[in-house]
Amino acid sequence: MSAESQAQRTVARRKVFYIPGFDPIHPRRYRELFRKEAAAQAAISGYEVTLAGKPAAKGQDDPYGWRLTGRMEGAEVAADVSVLVWTDIVRDSMGSSIAATYLALCRTAWVYIASGALFRLMRLRKGPVIAALYPVGFLLGQLALALGLGWAAGAGAAAVIGWPGWLAALAVIPAVLTWFRKRDNRWFAYYLMHDYSFSAQARGGNPPALEQRMTEFRALIAEALTQDWDEVLVVGHSSGAHLAISVLSDLLRADQLPETGPELSFLSLGQVVPMVSFLPKAGRLRADLAYLSAQRRIFWLDVSAPGDGCAFALCDPAGVSGVATEGQCAPLILSAAFTQTLSPERWKALRWRFFRLHFQYLCAFDRPGAYDYFRVTAGPQSLRARFAGLAPSKSRITRPVNRHTSVRP
Repeated sequence: MSAESQAQRTVARRKVFYIPGFDPIHPRRYRELFRKEAAAQAAISGYEVTLAGKPAAKGQDDPYGWRLTGRMEGAEVAADVSVLVWTDIVRDSMGSSIAATYLALCRTAWVYIASGALFRLMRLRKGPVIAALYPVGFLLGQLALALGLGWAAGAGAAAVIGWPGWLAALAVIPAVLTWFRKRDNRWFAYYLMHDYSFSAQARGGNPPALEQRMTEFRALIAEALTQDWDEVLVVGHSSGAHLAISVLSDLLRADQLPETGPELSFLSLGQVVPMVSFLPKAGRLRADLAYLSAQRRIFWLDVSAPGDGCAFALCDPAGVSGVATEGQCAPLILSAAFTQTLSPERWKALRWRFFRLHFQYLCAFDRPGAYDYFRVTAGPQSLRARFAGLAPSKSRITRPVNRHTSVRP
């Protein structure tokens, strides 16, 4: 089916696959987030979105999700949402001891510094680089405080009760570090350190367990493309975006997109692709970027916002990675423009809540613009029909910055 024919198709039934970022929490959080924020956006925008449960998931062949019905723009749309889970892989990578976490800190810092990736990334957006440096600084600060308190305790014990100072220090230092780790849900230092360490452990390559899971994701999407849907929409958020890029590239290379089947669409939100694609061994991802960005068979929309300090906002992932080709036609890069789509009061309340802002793409806007997550997932237009006529953001960054441009896996 031609792009023109697809753009004219009305969507009555949609299959949505959501690929989350590096997240160890059960995917039910995404259902509850969708329920809450859809109700808020519906009240603002004057449409209706209702949710219903699905039978309990039994595994990757039956992924966790929910059903929804959208009534808007003079139509009713039924959609089925599945969360493609890699939570278990994330949790396994986070099961390190305190000592192992500090070892991962040293290894990750070395990979990004020695490869030159850190300095190249700083030429794109300082926000996500600061976010990457934050856990390093915070964890080192914890260690410095623990050592200082240990030294003070040792000196005090030696002076007052005659104990060997090192005994007191050995008791205090682990206690202080353990205290910080138990409260990491306030600071997210361990969480972020494990996130960056996960990408750096193979210098940009994918661990075998993740490659296997991505193969399973591809099979689920390919099966949906043989079913009676009008659109199959793949949504990749944060680091889930680069997983989706590779999954969809593999699917298209394998010719698993039927010519007469559903329209296949890809929405990347708050992507952090350069954090991986700038690493030396990320040839697999760079090859997929070069390939997918030149495909017209799938419509790819990339949405981010400069106000999101955790994303590489408005950066063309293929362009900045140095692998864009002459045939590049994607993605269409749009800004969610938080300072315009959120009221001054709402922006003031969220401005310094960096992790919350990184999820704003999945949430309600009280001054919505062209992008509305709930119209995309529950509305009667395909992603291509809704956005193909829009001009890309004038602030998008396309210049190649990456030092490593090999596309060998």
